[in-house]
Amino acid sequence: MNNAIVGGQVLMARQPIFDRQQRVVAYEILYRDESDTENSVFRNTQATSEVLLNEYTSICDAGEIKRVPAFINLTYDIVVDGNIPDLPRKQIVLELLEDAQVDETFIDGVRKLADQGYRIALDDFVYNPAYIPLLELAHIVKIDVLEHSYDEMVELIKIIKPYKVTLLAEKIETHEKLEECIELGFKLFQGYFLSRPKLIKGRKISTGQIALLQLIQALQDPDAKPEALEQLIITDPVLTYKLLRIVNSAAYSLVRKVESISQAIVLLGIPQVKKWTTLIAMSSNSDKPEELTRSLLIRGRMAEHVAQQQKKANSSSYFMAGMMSGLHALLDIERATMLEQVPLGEDIKEAICDGTGDIGIVLTHVIHYEAGNWDLLPMDFEGDTYELAYREAMEWTKESMHSMTDAM
Repeated sequence: MNNAIVGGQVLMARQPIFDRQQRVVAYEILYRDESDTENSVFRNTQATSEVLLNEYTSICDAGEIKRVPAFINLTYDIVVDGNIPDLPRKQIVLELLEDAQVDETFIDGVRKLADQGYRIALDDFVYNPAYIPLLELAHIVKIDVLEHSYDEMVELIKIIKPYKVTLLAEKIETHEKLEECIELGFKLFQGYFLSRPKLIKGRKISTGQIALLQLIQALQDPDAKPEALEQLIITDPVLTYKLLRIVNSAAYSLVRKVESISQAIVLLGIPQVKKWTTLIAMSSNSDKPEELTRSLLIRGRMAEHVAQQQKKANSSSYFMAGMMSGLHALLDIERATMLEQVPLGEDIKEAICDGTGDIGIVLTHVIHYEAGNWDLLPMDFEGDTYELAYREAMEWTKESMHSMTDAM
């Protein structure tokens, strides 16, 4: 799998699909090979495809590793050729792209896939009488809510309703649009609304949050003394307890128990303490969807991994920039307000606000990569490096969130 990815310059990402309770119920796999403009994951062998599903559709939910289905885009040629490996039907939703030519050959190919037990989704659906045979075969219909007015969506839903399909609203960019789509009867949702939650303007960060963020800032200093850091940590009893629980957990297999924070810092090292502290800060926002925390962890670790591979100085700053780039969503404040109140280095602030500097360049590429915005990446983009960083970041995040649950 690794060799196939590296050799082919494969770009891949995933976008979560949520239910009404904002729980992740599936991921859409976003794929492109630079030598092949067709978006299909089935150019590889069945074994490779299964590995991909294992790695890209596993999540940690309350400490338990779960698998959720994968939406995978199919082109006209793939449907007509029927060149799809025999994969577990419960793990796959085959998404028919909106630009596919709908002729008898294509409809026959879709019918064969449905007869084999695959679930079918229609992407960016716009009604046309020629699409009726597809509606009869489909299980899920995706509607681009940016492309339709409220009245247009009402009419479109009336047309679709007799076909007993599940409606998925995609490209939701605001909390208000999410509520509107719930009212219209959509059951599944996709878009950037989780990274742009309904903000509470003017809200201040609590004293406890400021202390925690000051600790995160202090941990960026590689010359910080364990004793000085301990004085910051022990001001928060909950943080002290959680860190000691983590360092004494089975994950570290220590010969003797650690009884002080300074001991923990020496044993773990500054980078590990920094990551655990940030994890604890994020996990304290239990009213937020877990996917938002997971997304920021992946972003931070991915940026750090890229920096390490490119031999950038102070790679931990890249981790912090990735994490902090979306922290305002967890704190329910605007980004500008957060940056005014949080003691971050100017290089990190500039990276987050303007995408400038070495950190900003990597962060911008990471954000475009994880969103699948391939056309926004530069011509000299290092696809191999970012793909491997993304996969490693997902694995690290899965293990970290699992360990966090064990330590609570």
